[in-house]
Amino acid sequence: MEKIKMTTPLVEMDGDEMTRILWKMIKDELILPFVDLKTEYYDLGLPERDKTEDRITVEAAEATKRLGVAVKCATITPNAQRMTEYNLHKMWKSPNGTIRSILDGTVFRAPITLPSIKPAVRNWEKPITIARHAYGDVYKNVEIRANEPGTARLVFDGVNGQHEEVVVHEFKGPGVLQGQHNTDKSISSFAHACFKFAVDTRQDVWFSTKDTISKKYDARFREIFDEVFQQYKADFERLGLTYFYTLIDDAVARVIRSRGGFIWACKNYDGDVMSDMVSTAFGSLAMMTSVLVSPDGKYDAPLLKIPPGRGNLNEPHRHHLRLERCAEEAWRAGQPARSRPLRPGARSRLLRHAQRGHGDEGPGEPHGRPHPPRRQLRRLPRSHPPPPRSPAGITPRGAAEAQPAPHLFTSLTGHSASGATPFPGGCAFFHHLPD
Repeated sequence: MEKIKMTTPLVEMDGDEMTRILWKMIKDELILPFVDLKTEYYDLGLPERDKTEDRITVEAAEATKRLGVAVKCATITPNAQRMTEYNLHKMWKSPNGTIRSILDGTVFRAPITLPSIKPAVRNWEKPITIARHAYGDVYKNVEIRANEPGTARLVFDGVNGQHEEVVVHEFKGPGVLQGQHNTDKSISSFAHACFKFAVDTRQDVWFSTKDTISKKYDARFREIFDEVFQQYKADFERLGLTYFYTLIDDAVARVIRSRGGFIWACKNYDGDVMSDMVSTAFGSLAMMTSVLVSPDGKYDAPLLKIPPGRGNLNEPHRHHLRLERCAEEAWRAGQPARSRPLRPGARSRLLRHAQRGHGDEGPGEPHGRPHPPRRQLRRLPRSHPPPPRSPAGITPRGAAEAQPAPHLFTSLTGHSASGATPFPGGCAFFHHLPD
């Protein structure tokens, strides 16, 4: 079959830990056999960002502006634990925040709905799209840790002589302070993107801030949205759409009681939090599209999301490495490897891993006989009673090793599990795996 031709390359931003593995699988199995893929590759993995002092992230964003479309995998924003784990020179900022700041885009996140998966909120009938302002606020803040009593001031010196100074707080002891900002230009681009997207997708727009408390910062968002909406008012009336503003706390209450089917425009932090809430309520964080739309209509699509949460890449990646290490060590030693009891839900991963073994590509045949064909792993009928269980329903380690469960698996050579014949991946797990 002739492959689909690409005339313009796209930007490929690789990620961290499990996303690197999944993205490679997706490319090898679902894209490369059918598409003549052309990309400009940027490794946004944490080691490379540390090596280049995060210049690689800026270069990837600039390439996206030039080529117009990119695919980005999930990345790690390091904390103190990651600083030690990766031996980093600096606690680098979020690459997503850097890219969004350069592209000045709006993130539109919408859940992927399936008839078989019902939302946790029973009255939601249609997807709720979160429009998240992707610039400024806490994601481009500056912070100070005050270690002694003193005065914190907010100062602005304009190029034409405007000078304003306000006292933030009189510290009587240690504390912390934070400065945030946003620009009229970015807020206006956010409003335009929301209203354009609403017209294109035929959805109402809800916008929410807290202008009763933040009478200048949040109020400026509301003022600009009201001004920009006048340019789209005729299109909204023609299509029967509405624009609705309310306070963020009132919006949350209204969203829970709504039927869905609208765009909820939120400031940067609000959108970050509410998009996770909405996607989880619709089924899963992994079942959510996420597209960054720049003011000129170009798109950057963060592609891979790992359940149970965005950025939670460490645990599945460590599990993957344990399986690989187990298979490799057992293969070299020519004997089955022991593993600690698997967590609930790990059984299907074990089966897939066993079926994906080295096969004929392995370094040798540890038991002096050829490897059988793949995909012959099967489960035997329950003709033998399971090993004894503890009161909590967990097989004791000693019992599992002394009485391997022959009713669970046969090896690919047809021998029983008690024969200790390794799986094609090189591991034989003899712990009982309950349904």
